[in-house]
Amino acid sequence: MTKFVALIGLWITTLCAADTSASSIQAQHTTHQKAKIQVALILDTSGSMDGLLEQAKSQLWKMVNELATSKKNGLTPSIELALYEYGKSTIVATEGYIKQLVPLSSDLDLVSEQLFALKTNGGDEYCGWAIKDATKELKWSDSNDDLKIIIIAGNEIFTQGSVDYRKACQSAISQGIVVNTIYCGDCTEGIRYLWKDAADLADGQYMCINQNDQVAHIETPFDAEIGQLNKVLNETYIAYGEVGESRKQRQQSQDTNAGNYGASNVAERAVSKSKKSTYNNASWDMVDALEDNENVLEEIERSDLPEVMQAMDVQERKKFVSKKAKERADIQQKIQKVAEKRKAFISKKRKETNSNKSNTLDEVMLKTVREQALSKSFKFEVQ
Repeated sequence: MTKFVALIGLWITTLCAADTSASSIQAQHTTHQKAKIQVALILDTSGSMDGLLEQAKSQLWKMVNELATSKKNGLTPSIELALYEYGKSTIVATEGYIKQLVPLSSDLDLVSEQLFALKTNGGDEYCGWAIKDATKELKWSDSNDDLKIIIIAGNEIFTQGSVDYRKACQSAISQGIVVNTIYCGDCTEGIRYLWKDAADLADGQYMCINQNDQVAHIETPFDAEIGQLNKVLNETYIAYGEVGESRKQRQQSQDTNAGNYGASNVAERAVSKSKKSTYNNASWDMVDALEDNENVLEEIERSDLPEVMQAMDVQERKKFVSKKAKERADIQQKIQKVAEKRKAFISKKRKETNSNKSNTLDEVMLKTVREQALSKSFKFEVQ
């Protein structure tokens, strides 16, 4: 009996030790898993906000690239953006004149598409309601180590609507979601209109901009080369499934949208596309899909493959996709090398012209988000 009890005791000790070891391994895994930066952008699309939308459209890829230079625990974070519009009279009044356009998503082409489709129209701006919706509707991370931010921009008093902005802001910060406010107009007026009070309630920053300022794009000798490399990069995408071709078309459309703001903006978008951590299209592109799931070529229905691959056996498919993957990696590396020269040129030009300071959406927003990311132990490349 004594031996039996001793054996039971040894068995329990062994199980406990194994459990402790497993917990330790899990803890290490959790510590080093990819962090997230989640940003919900809420834009006023009432009649006076054309300038705000123009700034957002022209600087989307610059903002993405800035976030993509951060790291936590040595890993580049996953970047998720959400997009809301509010204050437009064509949106249903019973829904607070607020509309979610994109949930938190890493599909940056979708964000770009919806952003470029925005038009202004007169209406009421219910800031508190918009913050409440973004807090409740979006799939925010449960981890306090991730950066979770709501950014709301507009130009009317913050108290409009039936939802108390103070309760909405307090609810957001209670879930670890910081609320930053951007008043489009005079800073003192924005404070009087309670935009600063809202930010203070949710550990955020109050900012003010001139939404009608023209964003200064610094053209560089490297933009054209990056633009050409971007065209070659697009040829490495293998559309598959029901939505593949439409998503590939959307990719090209967003290249065109970026091009409407000049070669510099095309270059910014191409740099984003050159980073796997920032720009992943596994839902429609076979190269990204294979990297995410090594069995995808065995699992996929033949009819879901592009026509060029349908007659191939599995090994031929793998060889075909691997060739495209290598081509893409080579082109992305070339883009990043040229992008370093481009960044150095822009930095030098800004110093020469003393144009580092600007009162536009991208400048004030990136400065604030960067500071808040640093407070969460994210690290950025030296600029």
